[in-house]
Amino acid sequence: MPLETFKATAHLQQGMVVKAKSRNFEITIDEPKNLGGTDQGMNPVELVLCALGACQSIVARVYARKFDITFEDFWVEVEGDLDTDGFMNKSDVRRGYSEVRYNIHIKTDAPREKVEAFVDFIERTCPVGDTINNPVNLVLDKIVVE
Repeated sequence: MPLETFKATAHLQQGMVVKAKSRNFEITIDEPKNLGGTDQGMNPVELVLCALGACQSIVARVYARKFDITFEDFWVEVEGDLDTDGFMNKSDVRRGYSEVRYNIHIKTDAPREKVEAFVDFIERTCPVGDTINNPVNLVLDKIVVE
C-alpha cells in the first residue's frame, strides 16, 4: 500500500473546548473541571489512550482470521501516568505520559499460546502503538497569521 496522508483540524472554541474534525466526523475535546475545563468531552491525552485501545481492537478484528482465532468479545483497558506539573510548568518533568499500560481482554476458546502469539502480533502491528512507542518527526510546517 502506498503512503497515505491522514488529515485533521482542531479548532479552539470557548474556554478549552476544541472541535476536532477528520473526514466527515467531529468530536468535542475539553479538559475536566479540575484541570480548568468544562468537561464537555475527553481531553487530548485521554483520546491518545482511546486511540491505542481502538487501534489494537481494529487490528484484532482485521487479523483474527489469519491466526485462526474467533472471539466472542474483545476489549482493551488502557491507563497512563502523566504529571500535570510538567504541562503547568511547575516542575521540570516530562509533559507527556511517562508510562502507558494496557490489558487486552479476549473471550475465546483458542488455546493460550495461540492467543499470546496473536496479541504479540497486535502489539507489533498497531500503528498507534508504534507511534507512541517510537519517536516520530513532529514538524511545524508553517504559521499562518490571518
